[in-house]
Amino acid sequence: MIQIKYFKEITFIYAIFISLFHFYVNIWGGISDLWFNSAHFALLGSLGFLTYESSKGDDKVSILNIILAILSLCTFIYMVFFEESLYSVAHSQMRLSDVIVVCMTIALAIELVRRYTGYIIPALIILCISYILFLGQYFHGVFAFGGMELDRFLYRMYYTSEGLFGPIATISSTYVFMFILFAAFLLKSGAGDFIVDISNAVAGKYTGGTGHVAVFSSALMGTISGSAVANTVSTGSITIPMMKKAGFKGTFAAAVEAAASTGGQIMPPIMGAGAFIMAQITHIPFLTIISVSVLPAILYFASISFYIHIHAKENDIKGEDNDIKILPLLREGFHFIIPITTLVGLLIYGYSPTYAASIAIITIVLASYLTKNKRMGIKEILEALALGSQNMVVTGVLLIAVGVIVGVINISGVGITFSQLIMEWSGNSLLIAIVLIAIASLILGMGLPVTASYVVLSVLSAPALVGLMLSPEMAALVNAGIQIPETAMYLLSAHLIIFWLSQDSNLTPPVCLAAFAAAAIAKTPPMQTGLVSWKIGKGMYIIPLLFAFTPLVSGDWFERFEVFIFAFFGILSFSIVMEGFWDKKMMILERVVFGVATILLLTEDEAYHFESFFGIVQTTHIVGFIIFVVSMILHKKLFKEGNKYAGID
Repeated sequence: MIQIKYFKEITFIYAIFISLFHFYVNIWGGISDLWFNSAHFALLGSLGFLTYESSKGDDKVSILNIILAILSLCTFIYMVFFEESLYSVAHSQMRLSDVIVVCMTIALAIELVRRYTGYIIPALIILCISYILFLGQYFHGVFAFGGMELDRFLYRMYYTSEGLFGPIATISSTYVFMFILFAAFLLKSGAGDFIVDISNAVAGKYTGGTGHVAVFSSALMGTISGSAVANTVSTGSITIPMMKKAGFKGTFAAAVEAAASTGGQIMPPIMGAGAFIMAQITHIPFLTIISVSVLPAILYFASISFYIHIHAKENDIKGEDNDIKILPLLREGFHFIIPITTLVGLLIYGYSPTYAASIAIITIVLASYLTKNKRMGIKEILEALALGSQNMVVTGVLLIAVGVIVGVINISGVGITFSQLIMEWSGNSLLIAIVLIAIASLILGMGLPVTASYVVLSVLSAPALVGLMLSPEMAALVNAGIQIPETAMYLLSAHLIIFWLSQDSNLTPPVCLAAFAAAAIAKTPPMQTGLVSWKIGKGMYIIPLLFAFTPLVSGDWFERFEVFIFAFFGILSFSIVMEGFWDKKMMILERVVFGVATILLLTEDEAYHFESFFGIVQTTHIVGFIIFVVSMILHKKLFKEGNKYAGID
């Protein structure tokens, strides 16, 4: 380690420059995607190396990190000066300098990912490279691959859209960077405190109020954050102590925050990096993706609130007697609504997500001057710019490195093979296929972050899911090359299923980053917290089934709302069955009846060959709702009678 005077100030200014560079290029352009993506990696990589060990607050940095940062910048410099000459040797042997630089770039990406996410992804990248170069020759059957020459592989990984600087890197340098910068500006403008305050005012007085505050604030924070861990740290530092003070056990409080914060990545309009990747892969407009995701996201947060409510009633945890008024809060923080409204409005009017995010960032600064206490001056603006770059390091480098894995999967044809295997193993059963994907997601989630898990799984299994969702007639038309508009929504449903199942990497032990972050705040055992959060986040597994077997995504808006309303009660019924408690502990027979109601509320008439009620509302939903309501009435009657005779001998 060496001492560099004003090192923190230097990296701060450098981070500001990175944000300004991305802002300028995303608005006015001027360089090719290949150069921009290469610069994106070089700048974030160098910042990542320089700041990796500088969190202790001193001005010390290791010589190795300085060298690695310089080498990261050299990858872009080489691209600028030698790109044209490289195209002339595309089909012949690459020069030694080309091979050295490309290998160095891949090695730098692997090392950065290793430092920030652990050994799983680097090991997977090395395995993929080995497979396509020589290891595939030793496989037999469907996974056999004859191998590829090193020169050809390196060229395709570096100078084409199949590798490091391809479409996924483009998503990172454009949409993802601008939305993370947008979130940084909102947080620096004081939106985090406003969100917690408004959540406390809305939900704090109800049974288990502080738990509902955690859910409500995480949902609101999710609209601007798109990161489960950032959501956990920002809101959890306030809500977890509140929950513990109200009477919730530390493990439960931390698990609630982790599960709720995970919902931030499925909450429009940002939804983390995955939604942008989904738009790129499926060619479905980003606005369509976020519009159909609103109702499912509400169902997920409702499922956590149901669990909190039942737990609070069982443990007699009341709401808080706070005198927080909503109207004064809205008057003080209404300017936070303006940039979010601007963002959504621009998306609706057809502007690109990058342009919409850029205008929304400017709107944040302007809107802050509508209040006296939250105005963003030069200092706050510079801090927001620096925070955006710093928050982007891990995500940006991860997405670029994952490009190698995706490239290998596409070049070798493993993705098609894997999809065919899912079709074969599932016996053409959509439910079994989803279970297989859920198991694969569970295994991947133990080592991969959400975005990486989604990218890998979507490439491998989305085609199989789409094929199973289509009717035989529709599949025949698609196979014949006939374009059908409805297939786009089935494709979106398949990707949303995989995207949701991939979220469990935040909650699944042994590597569950959101749960670990919450456990650190609550000072509870990380693994135990992870297991409880996994249980609380059960909606992450139920709601994807609705994507597959109901028109929650693929139907028109009336069909979506019909499914949403009855699924709301179905998930409540499921929570009651799981906990076996409402006003009092339930008898086994009661849980069985509620279980029947759950199944009927969450399924379609087609599963039972019923006709819809008057052709509008599904018969199964009506029957399930009647059973649910009658069961609740009888349960409350038994509860009141129990209280009436309690204490009488």
